[in-house]
Amino acid sequence: MVTGRVLWTPPADVRETSRMGRYLTWLRAERGVQADDYAALWQWSVTDLPAFWRSIWDYFEVIAHTEPTATLPDQTMPGAPWFPGATLNWAEHVLRQPGLGDDDPVVLAYSQSRDPITLTAAQLREQVRRVAAGLRRLGVGPGDRVAAYAPNIPETYVLLLATASLGAIFSSCAPEFGTRSVTDRWTQIEPKVLVAVDGYQYGDKAIDRREEVAGIRAALPSVEHLVSIGYLHGGGDWAQLAAETDEPLTFAAVPFAHPLYVLYSSGTTGLPKPIVHGHGGILLEHLKMLALHHDLGPADRFFWFTTTGWMMWNFLVSGPAVGAAIVMFDGNPGWPGLDGLWRLAEEAGVTYFGTSAPYLLACRKAGLVPREVANLRLRGLGSTGAPLPPEGYAWVYEAVGADLQLHSISGGTDVCTGFVGGAPLLPVVEGVISCRCLGAKVEAYDPAGNPVVGELGELVVSAPMPSMPVGFWNDPDGTRYREAYFDVFPGVWRHGDWITIAEDGTCVITGRSDATLNRGGVRLGTSEFYSVVEGLPEVVDSVVVHLERAGDPNGELLLFVVLADGVELDEAMRGRIRGELRKSLSPRHVPDEIHQVRAVPRTLSAKKLEVPVKRILTGTPVESAAAKGALVNPESLEAFAQLAKDRGVTAD
Repeated sequence: MVTGRVLWTPPADVRETSRMGRYLTWLRAERGVQADDYAALWQWSVTDLPAFWRSIWDYFEVIAHTEPTATLPDQTMPGAPWFPGATLNWAEHVLRQPGLGDDDPVVLAYSQSRDPITLTAAQLREQVRRVAAGLRRLGVGPGDRVAAYAPNIPETYVLLLATASLGAIFSSCAPEFGTRSVTDRWTQIEPKVLVAVDGYQYGDKAIDRREEVAGIRAALPSVEHLVSIGYLHGGGDWAQLAAETDEPLTFAAVPFAHPLYVLYSSGTTGLPKPIVHGHGGILLEHLKMLALHHDLGPADRFFWFTTTGWMMWNFLVSGPAVGAAIVMFDGNPGWPGLDGLWRLAEEAGVTYFGTSAPYLLACRKAGLVPREVANLRLRGLGSTGAPLPPEGYAWVYEAVGADLQLHSISGGTDVCTGFVGGAPLLPVVEGVISCRCLGAKVEAYDPAGNPVVGELGELVVSAPMPSMPVGFWNDPDGTRYREAYFDVFPGVWRHGDWITIAEDGTCVITGRSDATLNRGGVRLGTSEFYSVVEGLPEVVDSVVVHLERAGDPNGELLLFVVLADGVELDEAMRGRIRGELRKSLSPRHVPDEIHQVRAVPRTLSAKKLEVPVKRILTGTPVESAAAKGALVNPESLEAFAQLAKDRGVTAD
């Protein structure tokens, strides 16, 4: 039973016009599977995993160099073996670009560092052919690592495709990452080739990175070749890497679980985890999500605001595998104003606009009405990175467009996709995520490991997904991998989020379970706090933490706020915040103390750092509580260290 305001309803002919609808028709005709609605389709997809994932393989006509001997012979996690015996290549499927002709645009790249670039399907293949040959000349072969210290630009994409075509392994860091952040990641994987930009333009600021590149190179003795891209100053070696050659474009036939790329956890509390993703798992998962859930195909231009340091970049660049052109952007999304990305969407003809929940809420707070500043033709809008509160949903339909489908998605770097999101067959209901995604057996577990419906629980995945990591780098016996996901509920993936799953399959995620606010035995999610507090016009940003106190079941709730210019946190302002929380949520949500800070600590992908703040306030030294290089604003931690000192807490 759907509760809440319905903001969008699928059109009457959705079964005929959407890719998910056409897949349903194919399933019935080719597999005898009769699913009358999304709920039935999801239930089948997680009950008969081999049949579902084999249907994805067949429906999207996966190119197998060697056919698999089975689909999923053993469902035990971790380590469930997918498509044993199969060989394939992710890059071959991306460059197949189904439904696009040679002269059709497939990459539209916009940058604050240079003029726009458009690549046709044929031009993209040609550039990949040349760069693959260039990598071969440098001695790159299967299993070698190629690292890119480069932004969201065509060269980085071409490098990924060329690397994958050879069976080599790719890893990227965005150039805003400092030397230490990069070397913490890449010393673990020992790349053979490093490709790096010399700098970039961020809004009206030129950021020189030549010194950082030199430091990274010096810290990586494994690097045999440095290829420079003259992105800020011109020149560089990229043209030599991409030089003319007669070598044909070929694709190494690699096993299903052969490493494609290495992504990293945020690394806020120690070395980032090097998460290895495989060719086959990423291919199948992205075919399913992009085509069936996001309804993308040859008529679409797919945009997601992301950097190469966030898994959404890896998700975006699979777009051509389902025939969608991708729109890339490198620069400051708030310069010269928040309307810039919406104007870009008009210029590029974007049909699916992806961004983060904080960006949408910032646009709302600024009073922006995108449909008035740009002529948008959006069919879909994606939001991720943090829970989107009900007022964010309402703003999208009031200010962006009434006819688009909003997908609020949650997943992670760990699976390089979403566990929960939207589907063309389902309505959009204010404040809730529409569904659990096909093939993702997401459940809410109570502390004893029992599934619960209609109440808050740990988000778990109780059956394997093909894009679960093939492992962590340099973790031969899988110890770190098991500790990361399987230490709480053996054989079941624990993701680390709080989720409530309703009877109708809709979901609400209320924050990280490791940042739980537990007052008197009642668990409170952080996202609802932020929705209320940041809804006040005077509050720009906020972070809330809960500290345990001996003998006090309620503990201590501390709220930190960043206020608008010229606003001070006086008693009247504190009273307003407390009153709003009491009225909108409950007396339990009223903080014991409210403090003003200049900034909330955030990762390079803009996630708030509740756990390191809590650790600092309970006596952990700043340098041990968080890896400063993983933060966009490491200086923000000092305010919490000073407060701990003022409160008489001594560092351990």
